[in-house]
Amino acid sequence: MSANVPGSVPCRFAHYFVICGIDTETGLEPDELAALYQWLEADRHGRTKQTTRTGENFDQSPLRRTFKSKVLAHFPENIEWNPFDQDAVNMLCMPKGLSFRTQVDNRDPQFHSYLITREDGTRTYGFVLTFYEEVTSKQICTAMQTLYQMHHAEHAGSVCASSSCSMDSLASSTDEGDATSLSKLHCCSSYDISRDTLYASKAICLITPLPFMQACRKYLYQLHQAVTSQQPPPLPLESYIHNILYEVPLPPPGRSLKFHGVYEPIVCQRPSINELPLADYPLRHVFELLGVENLVQVFTCVLLEMQVLLYSQDYQRLMTVAEGITALLFPFQWQHVYVPILPASLLHFLDAPVPYLMGLQSKEGTDRSKLELPQEANLCFVDIDNHFIELPEDFPQFPNKLEFIQEISEVLLVFGIPPEGSLHCSESATKLKNLALSDLVNDKKNGNLPGDTLAVFEMLQGNATLERLQALAKRTGVTVGQVDGLRSSSIKEKETRLQCDEEELRNAMLNVQIREVFAHRFTQMFADYEAFVIQSAQDLESWLTNREQMQNFDKASFLSDQPEPYLPFLSHFIETQMFATFIDNKIMSQWEDKDPMLRVFDSRIEKMRMYNVRIPNLRSSIYQKCTILKESTQSIEQRLMKIDHAAIHPHLLDMKIGQGRYEQGFFPNLQSDVLASGPTNNNRWVNRTASTQRRKDRLRQHSDHIGLDNDLREKYMQEARSIGKNLRQPKLSDLSPAVIAQTNWKFVEGLLKECRMKTKRMLVEKMGYEAVELGHGETNITGLEENTLIASLCDLLERIWSHGLQVKQGKSALWSHLLQYQEREEKLEPPAESPVSLGPERRKSETGLSMPLLRVSLIQDMRHIQNMSEIKTDVGRARAWIRLSLEKKVLSQHFKQLFSNQALTKKLYKRYAFLRCEEEKEQFLYHLLSLNAVDYFCFTNVFTTIIIPYRAVIIPIKKLSNAITTSNPWICVSGELGDSGVMQIPKNVLEMTFEFGYKPTHSTITKLFKCQNLGKLTTAQIGHDNSGILAKWLVDCVLVRNEISGHTYKFPCGRWLGKGIDDGSLERILIGELIIPCTDEEMGKQCRTPPQQRSPTQIRRLSITSLGGRNNKLNAAQIQEAVGEAVNNIVKHFHKPEKERGSLTILLCGEYGLVSALEQFFYHGFKSSRIFQKNVFIWDFVEKAAAFFESGDQIEEAETGMESLRPTSKIFCQYATAINVTPRNIGKDGKFQLLVCLGARDHLLPQWIPLLVECPLITRMYEEQALLRDRMAVNSVIRVLQTVQEFNITLESSLVKGIDL
Repeated sequence: MSANVPGSVPCRFAHYFVICGIDTETGLEPDELAALYQWLEADRHGRTKQTTRTGENFDQSPLRRTFKSKVLAHFPENIEWNPFDQDAVNMLCMPKGLSFRTQVDNRDPQFHSYLITREDGTRTYGFVLTFYEEVTSKQICTAMQTLYQMHHAEHAGSVCASSSCSMDSLASSTDEGDATSLSKLHCCSSYDISRDTLYASKAICLITPLPFMQACRKYLYQLHQAVTSQQPPPLPLESYIHNILYEVPLPPPGRSLKFHGVYEPIVCQRPSINELPLADYPLRHVFELLGVENLVQVFTCVLLEMQVLLYSQDYQRLMTVAEGITALLFPFQWQHVYVPILPASLLHFLDAPVPYLMGLQSKEGTDRSKLELPQEANLCFVDIDNHFIELPEDFPQFPNKLEFIQEISEVLLVFGIPPEGSLHCSESATKLKNLALSDLVNDKKNGNLPGDTLAVFEMLQGNATLERLQALAKRTGVTVGQVDGLRSSSIKEKETRLQCDEEELRNAMLNVQIREVFAHRFTQMFADYEAFVIQSAQDLESWLTNREQMQNFDKASFLSDQPEPYLPFLSHFIETQMFATFIDNKIMSQWEDKDPMLRVFDSRIEKMRMYNVRIPNLRSSIYQKCTILKESTQSIEQRLMKIDHAAIHPHLLDMKIGQGRYEQGFFPNLQSDVLASGPTNNNRWVNRTASTQRRKDRLRQHSDHIGLDNDLREKYMQEARSIGKNLRQPKLSDLSPAVIAQTNWKFVEGLLKECRMKTKRMLVEKMGYEAVELGHGETNITGLEENTLIASLCDLLERIWSHGLQVKQGKSALWSHLLQYQEREEKLEPPAESPVSLGPERRKSETGLSMPLLRVSLIQDMRHIQNMSEIKTDVGRARAWIRLSLEKKVLSQHFKQLFSNQALTKKLYKRYAFLRCEEEKEQFLYHLLSLNAVDYFCFTNVFTTIIIPYRAVIIPIKKLSNAITTSNPWICVSGELGDSGVMQIPKNVLEMTFEFGYKPTHSTITKLFKCQNLGKLTTAQIGHDNSGILAKWLVDCVLVRNEISGHTYKFPCGRWLGKGIDDGSLERILIGELIIPCTDEEMGKQCRTPPQQRSPTQIRRLSITSLGGRNNKLNAAQIQEAVGEAVNNIVKHFHKPEKERGSLTILLCGEYGLVSALEQFFYHGFKSSRIFQKNVFIWDFVEKAAAFFESGDQIEEAETGMESLRPTSKIFCQYATAINVTPRNIGKDGKFQLLVCLGARDHLLPQWIPLLVECPLITRMYEEQALLRDRMAVNSVIRVLQTVQEFNITLESSLVKGIDL
């Protein structure tokens, strides 16, 4: 119940005053939460649980055990605005429980703070001072003596046994001042009631709505001083506590407030609505503890929503680092689990498979290596006390990291803080050490002032006359020296005007300047974010209803507009929940009041645009320093120099006679009747805030009538948020196993939802990309985005496998599971398992051609990864295995096989784990199965330096040629990453293919080879030396398979290789395409979209050239359209980002490429067939034309119009001759292909076509209706070809090998 004015509650400085300690009536009770934790750990490690249920731990001295503390008193009883959670407050005030000391122990008071995050995301802060008070209860002293005698009898002569598990020992961790050696610890842990004085810990706490850490710390220390002082305080303590609870208001935004402690006044200030939000935790301490580089790395992990675990003996250090880092996130806000102080009884919450930022207290002397954490694959571990951090793998760096660190260091050096902290070995720290301190301090660009100027500035502060003199001297060029008298007087004046400690002011100024540097970076990086926000909903209700299905931010366009160095970081960051919430707030601002942080950020962007109107591009990667550092501290200085408001002084209360008695060293039993409620109507602050609240209530009621129902809106918003939003902090009031199981069930549901969202995003985006390649729509994903999405899927899978682990082994829970599965399976199966099955099972291509079946095996894929020496860690191996399985489209199949060993899963995981929830597990496999609908090259494109085995199969056309050649064949395979080199094929590698077990259908030549990863395969060169009596060889196609990924490429040929047949070619360059496995079994398992580019078909080759057919002839309009389409594809290729372009060879030489289109153009109306003679090829016409141009006499006899083409004709003849004299035997069609490719590369095609048109030979070799003799058609083709003149075309080495120009 509350007897206060309700409207005043939100505007009070403090909501509660709390006292925690030992309850003398109930006596010593074992800490039930510690007992629960020990029970959970016993379950975790498979030990007997009966001895742990009692909470007794006889291995430890009673002085080192944890006992149950209680909330002895809290005032007021309850307030509606912020209900009092007794269990949570008790646990966080005394996270280790009640502890005892004797007179020989260190009993200095310890200050720490904590926070509680409510379900709606708002925070309440607690500030605690823990001190030791003498135990006067005979019952407690006797119980402690008995416990010690029992402990001594059982462990006589032995020292305290250390816990076998570091996580066990964390539950009974010791204070900072404890003895470090075991012998001293044993000595100090003894207790004799006859000679020792027993002290018990007691905590006093203020709970406030805003983090006024410095003010609360001073207030609590003054209360403690009043208790321990020999003289009683001026007033009873009830007067000071009543004053802080009911008579001290929150300072209004942009104002400062002075209120009174027991002995001294206390000042606090609050930023205005146009400044950065309140952050009172000193960043000075954060940088001193971590160093600049470590802090920037941890900050980046927080931005990317990784799991971040802070580790320190000191609770306040945990809180300071956590609050400091989150304060630097402006304008973004952490959206997931946030527990800066994790009590020992909540260590099981580290199992949470969601992003978190948590703080864990370390035991003195505990080694990091002994700390077992449930999951480390995506963990950033921060050992604060040892200035050490462990980062996750595949960690993108913050943009302009080195320049950013340097700018922060400059600010720190001005305030006398070493940038590197205690970390001296990092690269950035080494570079920063080389910077001269004087240069940094005298840097005028960053708002810093040189030494002399700074002295003058401080001296002239607030003195108008001297300021005018200084300005006059500056105009006349006179240097103003330092005047000691004036300087000393100005300093004294400043000290008298300053209402707080000098150190407090410097800390506040440093906080502001550091935060401005960080905020400036985000302002620079997201200066144009608003242009990419998609606002498609018409009203708030429809937007909230369809939030999950709507795309709110054009990520692909945003990334394409950013500087290249920023992309690795930004592509990850825009996928985070904090960025999604930021964009949601932006969209909702069109219907509601702007989020305060968003309003400040938008105003800064507007200000930057106003100042940078002459800068054409705000998105430059050039680092720009923050220029408003000096200006940013002026407002906070003014507030601390001149106090805006003063609260009512503490005063005597209406207390009964005898109340408020003072006894030195003992915190008094406060009188609840005078502290239960505040004044009714004699407080001007109450009246003011009450009227303000009534006005807000009227506005809210009005908005409720015209807007959404609040419950409905909250429901939609909770569904719109990602997993973890409703689990920001574990519930502290009930920690029974049933509640823990319920929490884990929420995690299971959240993981399944996250899996559904990620797979849906990957599927839709990837299918959109392939649809673009087929000519449908516009692309909305880049390779960078694809890699980011896959990395995000890897993180999710690691979190799923880490959930509910019995015992952690290694940093990757997934790889550990796979290894144990592999070990069990290899015991059951013979080890000599061939990856290729040579039996009747075959893999058929879409054309019916076959290769030996590549067995789909989880174990075999693991062996491939284990053989990769480039990968050094278990986390890296797990991610490589995921990428390989995804590329092979067997990820869901592999996991199903892994889950088939149910005994192993039960051994590794607890009952509540995700992997033991059968229904959710089936849905999980279904979501992963949907990824088989698209093609990924996430393994091939990432691991570019590994050695890969390939299998090449050459398939002849048996009906028209010999099954095998007597010559010496060779092959060379090329891909986007390189080529294999020319490889000779032995003659005796004939392989017979049988179908139905009886009838041989094919005789093939097979070549197995290993080489460095070629990437996506593009071309294959095949040839022979024309030796022997069966030299002529009609090749149907070449199949090449990556034996790791299983990708099979078909290189259609359909041409003869041999002298005196076809075009006389002894070698051919074939263009590859990825083929689809289509056995009946696989058709059910796999599906994919059509290939990006098809290769030249044998039908076209055969019909045009070797067989002289006239099938599939295109008309003139279709041929011109084909030329335009081929050129258009090349133009689109160059307008893509360089990393997304793919193979240009396919666009030039593929079935619908430029060579094919121009070949059709030149063959139209060509008199190729001859009766009783060999067929004529286009290259014959090219050769004759070149010979004609080389004869100057014939040109002079020709038309006079040829004179202008003489320079072009010389170049043309040079190219034709170079192609003819090449040592390669590529045949006439191969030579024409080479001529087109060289002409396109050197931008000569538009000049060569008019030259050939003017050649008199055209009338003899082309019919009248041929396109080459149609002036309009020729001019149209020339105009089309001129559109590629601006692009720099690079040809594969396989195309131009042996050409000397």
